[in-house]
Amino acid sequence: MDTLPDDRPAFHDGGHEHQSCVEDALARAEDLCRRRGARLTPLRRRVLELVWGSHRAVKAYDLLAALDDGAGAAKPPTVYRALEFLKEHGLVHRIDSLNAFVGCPQPGEGHSAQFLICGECGEVSEMNAASIDRAVAERAAASGFALSRIIIELHGRCPRCATPSRGI
Repeated sequence: MDTLPDDRPAFHDGGHEHQSCVEDALARAEDLCRRRGARLTPLRRRVLELVWGSHRAVKAYDLLAALDDGAGAAKPPTVYRALEFLKEHGLVHRIDSLNAFVGCPQPGEGHSAQFLICGECGEVSEMNAASIDRAVAERAAASGFALSRIIIELHGRCPRCATPSRGI
């Protein structure tokens, strides 16, 4: 999942070199954790790698299944603790409506993101439009509501799935 400099979300086409996304995300995570003095353990790193395995949201139990080496070594609390660490450090976001997680393309930068979620292919793209956050915060404040966080999830179809000429 990427965002473009002008905050337009980037959806990926068939020519996308995804392995570079994963490698970049892992490198950014290692750098961020090193600067913060946080431990990116092998398990946390592997969970982050699995989350970045595609540009789709991934559920904790899917991560658990992917981590299972047949000996039952990975347990749900282990995966949830790893996800909580990654969330706390801004390396992943939780998509509430899907009860799933996506990698953050701007880790460590405090931001409220808006997510575009394709209901057909499942791709999720992060959009960081500060003007949307400001408008929501202003309206909430005007009504006396004290915001603690903003999460906006938009469901629809990505450009690839919305294209009428797309093969079925």
